[in-house]
Amino acid sequence: MFNNTPRPDSTTNVIVSITVGEVKGQFNGSRESVLTSVINFMTKQVPTIDLARKISLSYAVTELIDLFSNFIKVTPEGPRVMLEHEEFEMKKLSDKEIVALHLVAARIAKDLGKVPNEGRQLSEIQFVTTLNPKSVSSRLSELVKAGHVLRDSTANGNESSSYKITTSGIHWLNSVFAKRMKG
Repeated sequence: MFNNTPRPDSTTNVIVSITVGEVKGQFNGSRESVLTSVINFMTKQVPTIDLARKISLSYAVTELIDLFSNFIKVTPEGPRVMLEHEEFEMKKLSDKEIVALHLVAARIAKDLGKVPNEGRQLSEIQFVTTLNPKSVSSRLSELVKAGHVLRDSTANGNESSSYKITTSGIHWLNSVFAKRMKG
């Protein structure tokens, strides 16, 4: 087969862009200088990124959906706790787990653009979970104290505080469910 494309020589300018996680690099110049720069970049950045990944914890919406899709759904009426597995019946979940699941559902709905924000007010959590109002209030206080939920009291005007699940709250809930599935 005959190829008409001219073969690049050492004076041909090459441009290479690399993205590894959140770290980006762009190199241009001769083939040799770009290759050297790319190798240097990869040997310096990839081990650092791998180490940082070992201690970094964050959840993308796709990961949240993978972890919790059997427990929550985003409906036209908003995020809801709806269990699909028989071993996870509502009566087997603690009130604390149900409240946390609802807040995870709110985070997912926000990340999917279905609701404007993930913060949920106490009255809304009580309504959608159908739990005893005192129980919801107590469980939210426990979750806030443990660092699993953030309470935002800077709401506008007469509105009450809103609550959001934290990354450590997602991690805690995922750990609880993982242990339950093994046991």
